[in-house]
Amino acid sequence: MYAPKNDRSYPTDHFINRELSLLRFQRRVLAQAADPTVPLLERLRFMCIVSSNLDEFFEIRVSGIKEQIHLGSRKTGHDGISPRDLLERVSDEVHDIISDQYELLNDDILPALEKEGVVFLRRSEWTETQLKWIRDYFMDEVMPVLTPIGLDPAHPFPRVLNKSLNFAVELEGRDAFGRDSGAAIVQAPRALPRVIRLPREICAQEYTFVFLSSVLHSHVGELFSGMNVLGCYQFRVTRNSDLFVDEEEVKDLRVSLKGELQQRHYGDAVRLEVADSCSKEMAAFLLQHFHLEPDDLYRTPGIVNLVRLMQVPDWVERPDLKYPPFVPGIPKPLDKRRQIFAVLRNHDVLLHHPFQSFAPVIDLLRAAADDPLVLAIKMTVYRTGTDSVLMEHLVRAAQKGKEVTVVLELMARFDEEANISWANRLEEVGAHVVYGVFGYKTHAKLLMVVRREEDGLRRYVHLGTGNYHPRTTRFYTDFGLLTANEEIGEDVATVFKQLTGLGTASELRHLWQAPFTLQPKVVEAIKREAEIAREGRRGRIIAKMNALLEPETIEALYEASQAGVEIDLIVRGPCALKPGVSGLSDNIRVRSVVGRFLEHHRIFHFHADGDDLMFLSSADWMERNFFRRIEIAFPVLDPKLKRRVMKEGLRPYLGDNCQAWEMHSDGRYRRRNPRGTRRAAQMILLKELAASS
Repeated sequence: MYAPKNDRSYPTDHFINRELSLLRFQRRVLAQAADPTVPLLERLRFMCIVSSNLDEFFEIRVSGIKEQIHLGSRKTGHDGISPRDLLERVSDEVHDIISDQYELLNDDILPALEKEGVVFLRRSEWTETQLKWIRDYFMDEVMPVLTPIGLDPAHPFPRVLNKSLNFAVELEGRDAFGRDSGAAIVQAPRALPRVIRLPREICAQEYTFVFLSSVLHSHVGELFSGMNVLGCYQFRVTRNSDLFVDEEEVKDLRVSLKGELQQRHYGDAVRLEVADSCSKEMAAFLLQHFHLEPDDLYRTPGIVNLVRLMQVPDWVERPDLKYPPFVPGIPKPLDKRRQIFAVLRNHDVLLHHPFQSFAPVIDLLRAAADDPLVLAIKMTVYRTGTDSVLMEHLVRAAQKGKEVTVVLELMARFDEEANISWANRLEEVGAHVVYGVFGYKTHAKLLMVVRREEDGLRRYVHLGTGNYHPRTTRFYTDFGLLTANEEIGEDVATVFKQLTGLGTASELRHLWQAPFTLQPKVVEAIKREAEIAREGRRGRIIAKMNALLEPETIEALYEASQAGVEIDLIVRGPCALKPGVSGLSDNIRVRSVVGRFLEHHRIFHFHADGDDLMFLSSADWMERNFFRRIEIAFPVLDPKLKRRVMKEGLRPYLGDNCQAWEMHSDGRYRRRNPRGTRRAAQMILLKELAASS
């Protein structure tokens, strides 16, 4: 596997820990849930996003820390924190986040929703009419699919699925066979809804919900006839969900991955969540069974899986409690319904999602599938979803006899099953499906159409910072470039040749490519700014990304700061760099913007002595992106579009005083407070680019 040539060690006090920085990002998301200026149902949605993010954090990041400890590793990261110390600090921080999260939910959001007619009833609040309806619901819909397991030598503890809802029941008495184990487990099938809406006619409010956990608690005695239920406690186990496929043992990646996916739901336990009413004895019993420590226990004053509330905003038809809808705009070159190939022959088109529509990308692929002059289509797929119009167009193109090649990343985390399904479908219609290069995730976003025209073959290309996933393009900020530039087309063709064939890495004219040139080119561009500043001219770097962690790049930024380069970094999530440290990073400012949309585009701008290099990329400045993934950064060559990227992708974020957080040198963040005119980057872009809002 390709590795960085520079294996220097750096001072540990130059870096902030990745996991702790990532948890601070969760704090910023939670602040959106606490923000009274955010619509109420959207606040509930942000609350759920925090829980979903923490689930993945435990499944991947915490499981990795625990694996290091299990293997006896004392190796520290660039920040110098040992795995065991880090696990303790993570546990403390997450316990604090969860405490704040439920306090906000119970004391603020749920009471505010109740005032608006959206009610989540506790068992003590059920009326006689509601009690009858709920009992009938339990007997008809819930009880028939439940299988209570009494714990005894003949009935060992059942296998518990990752993140599934379960109930530990304490019992007293003997059953029909004389057994008195004292405990049972009830697993809630995933087919059952966790949130149930009661009929309007039996409720005082239009939107009245009860939780499945409350329904089961109320009727658990029905499952253990003749026995006395002493306690019934929700619990949920989070498991290691990272997949491991041994390169030396693999003969067919798809087959091997299918085997791993079957075991993902039953990986090692890393977290136990229980209701705060759970007895100490039962909590200790569950911890012992799942081989967890007391610090791995998380008590929740409410339902143990807040992610299940994510659908509630969609069920409640209250536009006044949600973000106002908008229609994504269409760039002017495409809004006259001209043939997309004719438009791209004349000039490049820049798309800015979600403010502008993703439809032109779909239109390009649709036109390619239908156009008899199109000979071949090549595309990389990282995430696309189970229901993808793009993939359907690829299937149709293959059925029409076009050469369709798809570089499909099977190891896209949590999308593996969907991608395997699409691989099967594409192969059935004769498309060429390859899985990139083993050991390197193909994360680059590339689409190339080869068309026969009067002057010969021409390549039409789409390059993007985000996935080919029509749903996420409505919620993620990303740039996409549509171009027929011959040299960029040749670069893209070369990358596809590398991915589908064999051969040495070729020199690319315009694209920076990981794992070969991307990191060296980024470091080189940073160092050039430092040289320019040392010579007394203006050095300037503005970069926007999801994460900044790679140590050599961070050290290059420190050196550039010391040389006098003005550096602004817009980093949504974890950032290991320490800004504003005297003598080290005086000229570096780091901010994070968290708002309605997930900030996702990566933009790298270098003043370059007036040349103004502007690159867009699928890659963050992380070791995995630089050295363990196939990524690209592509230049914006058209001066007009380059100005657009600056105007839309960078300046509004530097001027944001509503949703921006400024990072301190200790890794903590302070939210900017508007003084005078309120400026929220995402709202400005909606107003300027969307068709209507």
